[in-house]
Amino acid sequence: MTDVRPAPTLETLPAIPMIDVGADFPFETLIAEEARAHALLDSATKGVPKRALAGLDTVSRRWLAKWDNAHLGEIDRIAERLARPGAYFLSVNYEWACTVGVRPTPDGRGAMLVRVLDWRTRGLGRHVIAARVAGAAGPFVTLTWPGYSGVLQAMAPGRFSAALNQAPMPKRGGGFYPFDWLANKVKVWQTPHETPAHLLRRAFEEAADFRAARALLANTPIASPAIFSLAGVTPGETAIIERTEDKAFVHDGTSAAANSWQAPGWRGRARGDDSAGRTQQMHCLAATLAPDFTWLAPPILNPRTRLAMVADARTCRLVAQGYEQNGPATRPLEFAV
Repeated sequence: MTDVRPAPTLETLPAIPMIDVGADFPFETLIAEEARAHALLDSATKGVPKRALAGLDTVSRRWLAKWDNAHLGEIDRIAERLARPGAYFLSVNYEWACTVGVRPTPDGRGAMLVRVLDWRTRGLGRHVIAARVAGAAGPFVTLTWPGYSGVLQAMAPGRFSAALNQAPMPKRGGGFYPFDWLANKVKVWQTPHETPAHLLRRAFEEAADFRAARALLANTPIASPAIFSLAGVTPGETAIIERTEDKAFVHDGTSAAANSWQAPGWRGRARGDDSAGRTQQMHCLAATLAPDFTWLAPPILNPRTRLAMVADARTCRLVAQGYEQNGPATRPLEFAV
């Protein structure tokens, strides 16, 4: 007999856990949600031989050690705790496809960040957590995963909200995808800078306000191209920061970004599906802090969507929901100070 089960409703979906942590939040979240971390690693590494994962771990750790990465000791402890291949590789695997917009809030009094995260790996939406971090410059809430050492999206109450997008792939191999991919990995190996996800983490840990975060994200060398989005606490504090390893093009004001360059003359292979269409739709999107996410529609919503988030640092509010291939995977999270 066929097992026919009713489709899940919002009431039957799991909640996004909210965890209070300190400066050692990657390890603390791992301890708090270790079963969730292993479930996510199972999804992320399904079908990949353990020997291949161990090789990727070796290369990733050598790169971190080669350039004296500030988070190596932390990642070592996480890898030791997990006791399985993949921990080092996933800690520096910061290539995420996304769509994001920064704009004044509907009442015109503040600034709002609208963020949708896409990625192939299943389980990211189901296993997302919210970590409320007691940072040196002030608290912040990051939507993350147990044991992940970077920051991809977060809101710092009274300071700013920000997110990281995957940038276009530079055509360093002549425009042929396998050669481009290899040439860019070689470039990363030769680059002595922190990852974009670690730089965004530093912004939330150290930057006192929008202005300081903007300067840090625009001027600090990074290991790989990236697109940062930033929204402060006033209507004029919004920016999209397009980055190569050592250059920046900043779009101040109301703006949107997906995974293609908007800077004049910058070239690269756009990431994800319909990057131009997603960017255009985000420009026109009427997103709100209501937890119903009725604004989320194709092409921004697609089978790879794993997380949607709207944040307003002035009112200290954030809403988020995890997604998987077939739709919502968690109940909406509402956070307010």
